[in-house]
Amino acid sequence: MDKHLQQQLPVAKSVPQRCSEWVFRDVPSDITIEVDGATFSLHKFPLVARSGRIRKLVAEHRDSDISRIELPGLPGGAESFELAAQFCYGVNFEITAANVAQLCCVSDYLEMTEEYSTNNLGSRCEEYLESIVCKNLEMCVEVLQQCENLFPLVGELKIITRCIDAIASKACAEQIASSFSRLEYSSSGRLHMSKHTKCEGDWWLEDLSVLRIDLYQRVIAAMKCRGVRPESIGASLVNYAQKELIKKSSLRNQSTQPKVELASGASSHERLVVETIISLLPVEKFAVPITFLFGLLRSAVMLDCTVACRLDLERRIGSQLEIATLDDLLIPSFRHAGDTLFDVDTVHRILVNFSQQDDSDEDMDDGSLFESDSPSSPSQTALFKVSKLVDNYLAEIAPDANLKLNKFIAVAETLPAHARTIHDGLYRAIDVYLKTHQGLTDADRRKLCKLIDFQKLSQEAGAHAAQNERLPLQSIVQVLYYEQLRLRNALFGSHPDEDPKPMHQSWRISSGALSAAMSPRDNYASLRRENRELKLELARLRMRLNDLEKEHVCMKRNMEKSSSRKFMSSFTRRIGKLNIFAHSYSRGSTSPSKQSHRIESKLTERTDKYTIGTSKSSGLLNASVDKL
Repeated sequence: MDKHLQQQLPVAKSVPQRCSEWVFRDVPSDITIEVDGATFSLHKFPLVARSGRIRKLVAEHRDSDISRIELPGLPGGAESFELAAQFCYGVNFEITAANVAQLCCVSDYLEMTEEYSTNNLGSRCEEYLESIVCKNLEMCVEVLQQCENLFPLVGELKIITRCIDAIASKACAEQIASSFSRLEYSSSGRLHMSKHTKCEGDWWLEDLSVLRIDLYQRVIAAMKCRGVRPESIGASLVNYAQKELIKKSSLRNQSTQPKVELASGASSHERLVVETIISLLPVEKFAVPITFLFGLLRSAVMLDCTVACRLDLERRIGSQLEIATLDDLLIPSFRHAGDTLFDVDTVHRILVNFSQQDDSDEDMDDGSLFESDSPSSPSQTALFKVSKLVDNYLAEIAPDANLKLNKFIAVAETLPAHARTIHDGLYRAIDVYLKTHQGLTDADRRKLCKLIDFQKLSQEAGAHAAQNERLPLQSIVQVLYYEQLRLRNALFGSHPDEDPKPMHQSWRISSGALSAAMSPRDNYASLRRENRELKLELARLRMRLNDLEKEHVCMKRNMEKSSSRKFMSSFTRRIGKLNIFAHSYSRGSTSPSKQSHRIESKLTERTDKYTIGTSKSSGLLNASVDKL
């Protein structure tokens, strides 16, 4: 209130001097008008002839011969009344965009309408507003700026509504004209929009930045209804936020007023600006830079804006997270001192929004979902980019001593398993976390290392992991196992003719790693192909097993025949003892009988072993076929 009086004092002192220039000097004044502490010594006749309000006040006090009238709450104060009084006295002055709103309000307050005088001040202002102001965007903005101090009467007169509609219509028309100017014919004779020509239909962006936030909100809402491009609205929001949040904060830092008063008043204003801008953001993707969205999110967290505003920003960021950078994700934590250095919870919610958005984009019927063998879709490409971004973010926040294990794991597990084609970045982040948090238990370290698919490590990362003492023993064994498989596959890959079976095993392992890097749709199709090939291979093995069983039956028959031959040979030996030539015959026949006996015993043992082996292999084969 004191500031308002200080502003009105110079006006009140200069009013008598200015009035003496246009008031009748030869006729003494018969009425004094008081407005906001300023007094005007005037005459009743010119005022009563134009103002219905003053005429009624004079008529009410005709018997007492009133000589002093106070006009409380007059819009625009003493300056506005001075212009109205000059109009009553027939003094010429210019109606401009800077004073037309004040004159409209004063004429309505003083009832200076056509009912009391033709061509009165009210009709003059209305004509200027319709024919001049509403056809010029800059003048409409200037009128709106003047209306900030004329509430609520300026709203009742619908001056703001008319100016806002005029601004929206003018901006839309400018963009249409600019779009037509960018049309050109291609070599084939077709019309297309030139991308090299700079769009000149958004020259009004700087003009809107001078408006107060409530009026600016109404202007942008009207532009959306009129069909102004989302990119232009986004550019206007960026320009307005930079002016309100950045420039004004620098001016406050240079101010000499107490910091406590500035901080309390500024924080409430900035909170209102941030929440309003968030509510005005276009729904279209990429209408505003994602860096600007992250800046708004930081401001919303710092200024403690509403939860709805922050969740809306997180959803918008999650829908275009693939174009974000690591610096964007590093949101400082503005909570108590014991918290993490960066706001991990906000980033986790953004990743959840991204994953849900990715699932909704791939929502389709079962047939198209599982039968497609098409290459990676654009959403899969976005997953690859975000997975690298998340791994870098985890490596950046891992050295924080206050970062809890469950938060680290929650961020790492947000993305699906097929998002990461290689786990080097995730391994590096986990290694940094283990190095910083050396007090983890063995169970926690095993739980953390389960996030890594050691089969997806590169050769360099695998060699480092095999010698990493911070990893649990089980993880090191897995690394060594996969490294051995990789070495074996490399050896058999260089000599394919030596053993075809390891080559097939090498293909199986590589195809498994490839399918793990695919989307669920492509992964299912790949597994179906592998399943069919495994069934064919098992069918061949079953046929081979049947052949072996037939050979086994034949070998049994041969064994029975050999046992009968053995009986005949023993009978012959006994008869030979009675022969007179027994000495010479026995010397020649002893050796073959012993050799045949040894061969038969060995064949019997091998046959028994083979019978046991074939029965076991047959059982295993049937069990594997049943599983498939």
